[in-house]
Amino acid sequence: MPSFDVVSELEMFEVNHAVGNTTKEIATRFDFRGSNVKVELNEKTKEVKLTGESDFQVEQVFAIFENHMLKRKIDPQCLDPQKMTASGKEMHQIIKLKDGLDSDTAKKIAKAIKESGIKAQASIQGDKVRVTDKKKDTLQAVMNLLRGQSFGIPLQFNNFKD
Repeated sequence: MPSFDVVSELEMFEVNHAVGNTTKEIATRFDFRGSNVKVELNEKTKEVKLTGESDFQVEQVFAIFENHMLKRKIDPQCLDPQKMTASGKEMHQIIKLKDGLDSDTAKKIAKAIKESGIKAQASIQGDKVRVTDKKKDTLQAVMNLLRGQSFGIPLQFNNFKD
């Protein structure tokens, strides 16, 4: 029976490249010259820490970082910026990276499929939702339905089987 998985996966190597490119751009920008502006990636906790001397600088670095994420074809929905905090003479902002489907989002996806009237079966399997049906056309209709809705995280469809 044909099936596919709905997942939300973040490619950390692409995020790492975006952080590197942001750091390079900061080094070449005249308005950041001589100031303590940094972008740091913590891959274990999946967080990016932005540091600057003022809130304006941190906002500018976030805009640069977001632009580089878009260039790397990473959906900005995976970014969860936290509140900016002051520490001495510096401002910090933590950006949490959303990776994987949590149970609430998986339930919302399964519920959206059931409420749409499409006769496909949706089952939650850990951090993915498996969608099965007898016809490939029905599965493609489910993909189009999910692409048209916003769940607050980027969705990918993989493991398509006949």
